[in-house]
Amino acid sequence: MKITEISIKRPSIIIVLFIILTLGGLFSYTRLGYELVPKFEINVITVQTVYPGASPAEVESSVTKKIEDAISSLESIKKVESTSLEGVSIVMITLNNGADVNFLLTDAQRKINAVINDLPDDVKTPSLSKFSLDDVAIMSLAVTSNLSEKELYDLLDNKIQPVFARINGVAKVDLIGGEEREIQISVDPKKIEGYGLTISQVQQIVAASNLDFPTGNVSTRDNRTTIRLSGKVTSIEELRNLPITTPAGVQIYLRDIADVRDGIKEIEKVARLDRQNTILLQVFKQSDANAVAVSEAVKKTIAVHDKNGKVISGVEKDYAAQNIKILVANDSSEFTLNAADNVIHDLMIAIALVGFIMLFFLQSLRNAAITMVAIPLSLIATFIGLLLMGYTLNLMSLLGLSLVVGILVDDAIVVIENIHRHMEMGKNKVRAAFDGASEIGFTVTAITLVIVVVFLPIAMSTGLVANILAQFCVTVIISTLLSLLVSFTVVPWLYSRFGKLEHLSKTSFFGRIIHGFESGLNSFTHWVAGLLVWALRTWKTKVATLFLAIGLLFASFILIAKGYIGSDFFPSIDRKEFFIQLELDKDASLEKTNLLTQKAEAYIKSKPDVKEIITTVGQSSDGMASTTGSRYKSEIHLILDKETFEGNPQVYSAKLKREWENKLIGA
Repeated sequence: MKITEISIKRPSIIIVLFIILTLGGLFSYTRLGYELVPKFEINVITVQTVYPGASPAEVESSVTKKIEDAISSLESIKKVESTSLEGVSIVMITLNNGADVNFLLTDAQRKINAVINDLPDDVKTPSLSKFSLDDVAIMSLAVTSNLSEKELYDLLDNKIQPVFARINGVAKVDLIGGEEREIQISVDPKKIEGYGLTISQVQQIVAASNLDFPTGNVSTRDNRTTIRLSGKVTSIEELRNLPITTPAGVQIYLRDIADVRDGIKEIEKVARLDRQNTILLQVFKQSDANAVAVSEAVKKTIAVHDKNGKVISGVEKDYAAQNIKILVANDSSEFTLNAADNVIHDLMIAIALVGFIMLFFLQSLRNAAITMVAIPLSLIATFIGLLLMGYTLNLMSLLGLSLVVGILVDDAIVVIENIHRHMEMGKNKVRAAFDGASEIGFTVTAITLVIVVVFLPIAMSTGLVANILAQFCVTVIISTLLSLLVSFTVVPWLYSRFGKLEHLSKTSFFGRIIHGFESGLNSFTHWVAGLLVWALRTWKTKVATLFLAIGLLFASFILIAKGYIGSDFFPSIDRKEFFIQLELDKDASLEKTNLLTQKAEAYIKSKPDVKEIITTVGQSSDGMASTTGSRYKSEIHLILDKETFEGNPQVYSAKLKREWENKLIGA
């Protein structure tokens, strides 16, 4: 083959090529992001509409049906599901496979905008969203200080939350819990009736007095000055002294007819960390951001410590006077990073084991080393392809790298064995390297292409499963093709320079180990051959063998049918943590939900294996977190102690659920 001839005669070209590929692969590795699983899209669009105070029946007739009618003409619809709750309408549109979700999201927005005027006046603008894994918070931060809850919430909302939102890669930061400040005006109905005023008139006067608007400009020969009327209310006292003219022409003040006080909004969500009230900051990353990098940036924004552990910069330093302390309650990127590190560790073990096996079967340290060169050269260069394809280091791509380790040496083994055969024929190592590689070029290419054609259709297909497996398949294809290139270039070149015939002596230490292994392998192959001879000896043994094979086949099907072997879309991941969601009757108040959740928390904390619990009352992670109709829901994120707990979290959660059935009445 021409490429093999070039590699042997002009190796500088091949050396430069693989130096470039190796350096490019190392650079690409540093640019790749970390994810737990590959990004995949579920073709679902959700339309969420808030109608404050409306009953489920009113929501269905006034909102849900009109939105369903509006989106009914949308293309590629598979099915439409709607849910009408108190104060909120949720319409879920499932699209066909292959549908352009982004285009249909825009089209659905246009169709809904056309019927907005037909909705009741109090209805909030419908919000459309598509399903994404990035809709789940990657971090939860618990904030404490010496301020009151109202002052702390105001500080977080106006000063600290925007600091985290400006971090590169952060999509949004949500505030959960706390007491939000609200200026409350309680009007005395008897007093306004005595003055001949109505509630709507008072409301219009207050609204009109709290406006800023431009009034024009004044121009002279030298300059031009813009004039604006600043009418915003700046203090409670100013609002109390707001003048109001009655229909009789008498001027009174707002304090004469109403009680104005600095209060708090009605609490809709409560957050706790280990049963202690707190305010949670939930950090969401952008779809193309690296979760690990975002997590590190958030931690640096919280506080940067010197060698002595003293805070030298960050939010905690800037607000030290308020004793602001921010605790990372939960960080999903830690599990992602640990999972990736574990797979990389397993990958290193696999490479070592492959090298160990090559040493025993090739019976030459030199040949095993030449063969093993194919693994790092192919794996490192594969990162270039992953970066160009926009992939990340996740369980699928890393699994592909682990699986392909054994495949990468296949081509090199075949090439080296044939070169070795030619050297045994009396050829010099240069001639043997060229003839040996050229002779089996078609065979080795066919071996590689068989692997490629298995994974290529999956990588090119569409659908949910194909989206998840695409990175796995492409990783295998790229690394396998690179191993083919290595086997026809680097392997013949190395053998033409360093290869030689080796005969192991049975007297040497290494020779005794290799010959002992070969003796054991021969004994095993003779036992298998004897088993085959027995199976084919007579017609009785043939029938017995056939029935045994059929019996094992049917037994395997029975194991699946009887449920001994289950099925799941994703294998369960043992993170030593799980979520507990409580749901009460739809008319339950936030206080009742909170009380029942506190009972659950007290029971959980009595368990010795529980390390930490993060509680949110008034929302749950079922896609309705921001709706007003979730005051009857709560969620407890239970984190087990990874050092002491050795059981199965699924079994633990099932037992916990059974224990609660008779204790948490009403949930």
